[in-house]
Amino acid sequence: MRTEPSLRIPFGILMLIAALIVYAVVIARYLPDLIGGWPALAQTPVYLVLGIVWLLPLKRFLIWMETGRWKA
Repeated sequence: MRTEPSLRIPFGILMLIAALIVYAVVIARYLPDLIGGWPALAQTPVYLVLGIVWLLPLKRFLIWMETGRWKA
């Protein structure tokens, strides 16, 4: 456990917010053009998967914010 404060956590939070904004803008800008004509029941799984996909790299990112290493 850390005993000293680190700038990695605030910097990591800002990077995470920026990355999520970029991800959301890219999805909101380009995906409706591709699947906008699909029925709502066909669009739902696509948006569900894209809503969960951003969580995949989150574990390593949080480990880096806490320890400074990319692996546990």
